[in-house]
Amino acid sequence: MRDIIIIGSGPAGFTAAIYAARAQLKPLLIASSVEIGGELMNTTEVENYPGFPEGIMGPDLMTAFQQQAERFGTEVVYDDVVELELEGPVKRVKLGNGGVEEARTIIYATGSAYRKLGLPEEDVLSGHGLSWCATCDGFFFRQKTIAVVGGGDSAMEEATFLTRFADKVYVIHRRDSLKASKIMQQRAFDNEKIEFIWNAEVARLLGETAVTGVTLRDTETGAERDLPLDGLFVAIGNDPRTHLVHGKLDLTPEGTVAVAGRSSKTSIEGVFAAGDVIDPHYRQAITAAGSGAAAALDAEHYLASIGNENAAEAVLESEFAVVD
Repeated sequence: MRDIIIIGSGPAGFTAAIYAARAQLKPLLIASSVEIGGELMNTTEVENYPGFPEGIMGPDLMTAFQQQAERFGTEVVYDDVVELELEGPVKRVKLGNGGVEEARTIIYATGSAYRKLGLPEEDVLSGHGLSWCATCDGFFFRQKTIAVVGGGDSAMEEATFLTRFADKVYVIHRRDSLKASKIMQQRAFDNEKIEFIWNAEVARLLGETAVTGVTLRDTETGAERDLPLDGLFVAIGNDPRTHLVHGKLDLTPEGTVAVAGRSSKTSIEGVFAAGDVIDPHYRQAITAAGSGAAAALDAEHYLASIGNENAAEAVLESEFAVVD
């Protein structure tokens, strides 16, 4: 019987593992067999994560997260969770290899997935002019010509933000009107750097090693034309990875796992959630990491309340620790 099983291998999962391992709780972290490291594995240079003034490659940052977690005793399993039993004092996690792990607490940190365009070039050009995060990558497009795909609030927010860096920002939308709120629409309409391309969809991404443009298809006539670009940002939404907990944990109207207030406590005692799977707004590595730390601390307190000696000692140490 384990004290903590962490499901997810992004910044939230590995930060939770670091905190839990330092508390001598010997966490088991279950990383996907194919997607370990979360969305940062698809990011080239990360310049906004504190502590790296020269920036760091996304995969390198996640490798450092994992090494730090393992240094304190985290056990990492490369497999997929196929089923969860969360009710009762013993939580059971069924793996793809047929094995079953049991624990007193679960930290669910599976993250979210950006919706893709469904084009074959996406995997090759991701991080090479193709991005799903303006906050992460906008700085790299100073004085460039770029485009944003989407028509909702997030697309308008991304386009407006990107005008801080780019000389020209196109907004590509498959209809002739936007889904965004009126205030977000007007903000974009009033920005002289933004130009709207209506009734258009991206049919192809151009460029072999980096984005050089897109082929647009008119959604009414089917006619195609090429649009030269230095970069493309996709803002058509994201989906929290909650498929394992549908019907088991309460979800919010946005589809994320519901937690109590600022805590990581879910609707089932002993089950905690962290990172992008509970966050429909910020979706940054730094906020996910902080959320993972909170989940580990919440789990420690819960374990202490049910009589776990290591967790009780960790809680006392944290409460009486002196901060320099």
